[in-house]
Amino acid sequence: MKRATALAFTVLIAGVLASSARAEDVKAGDLLISQEWARATPGGAKVGGGYLTIENKGSAPDKLTGATADAAGKIEVHEMAMDGGVMKMRPLEGGLTIDPGKTVKLAPGGYHLMMMDLKAPLKQGDKVPVTLQFEKAGKVAVTLDVQAVGAAGPGNMGGMDMKKMDKGMKMDKGMKM
Repeated sequence: MKRATALAFTVLIAGVLASSARAEDVKAGDLLISQEWARATPGGAKVGGGYLTIENKGSAPDKLTGATADAAGKIEVHEMAMDGGVMKMRPLEGGLTIDPGKTVKLAPGGYHLMMMDLKAPLKQGDKVPVTLQFEKAGKVAVTLDVQAVGAAGPGNMGGMDMKKMDKGMKMDKGMKM
């Protein structure tokens, strides 16, 4: 029984680590774009969110002004923020500035790409090509890796960041391989 539990645990961890593979980082001018992903959407949903991290390694600001994708009729750069105790979402008029030496993370509950008029549901495991539009870096092609419906981000399992797990993880004494 203990051997079966240990084997099941090993298979689970291997599966999670294999599914946490993601797109390569993209360099565009002074910008480094990483962790591009989206959440799967339920059937019939016409909107979805896209997320990524943008690091400005240069000495001048740049601005994410928009995006396009064949999978969506329209994409806007949005912000979610608390206003008088109420969470509100709105498009960022004029775009999202990435100051020099800073990193901006587009993530659930904050800045994000609002994909509207989806042509089909986003399914876990899909790859969604998106073209980002920057004021200085211009058009930049990225690919969003579609994660599970409630995913917290790439490489995350229920909020646990698999990339930060101790590589020397030990099995419980009772679990023998």
